[in-house]
Amino acid sequence: MEEEYVKETKLIETTEIEKEIQLIRNIIRTREQLKSDNVNFEYAKGDLVDYYSYQIKANQAKLDYLIKLAKSKGIQVDMIKDKKFTFLETEEEVG
Repeated sequence: MEEEYVKETKLIETTEIEKEIQLIRNIIRTREQLKSDNVNFEYAKGDLVDYYSYQIKANQAKLDYLIKLAKSKGIQVDMIKDKKFTFLETEEEVG
């Protein structure tokens, strides 16, 4: 007997504006994580020095990619700084 895949929940389609908001949130989160990694790197000892250096490099590459993606969508990076607190507050209310 052949099994079929049954979708358990309906996939929610997102609008372009929702995708852009999510992109901006990801940029903000990644920037904050990068800042945190840099601070932790300053106080790291032993094997944690390597760990945080890899985290910094990974988050910097992620941030570069996200910013390039935002620019290709016409989102100005300066807008992201202005909207930072608004999006973070909205996200905290939702989740």
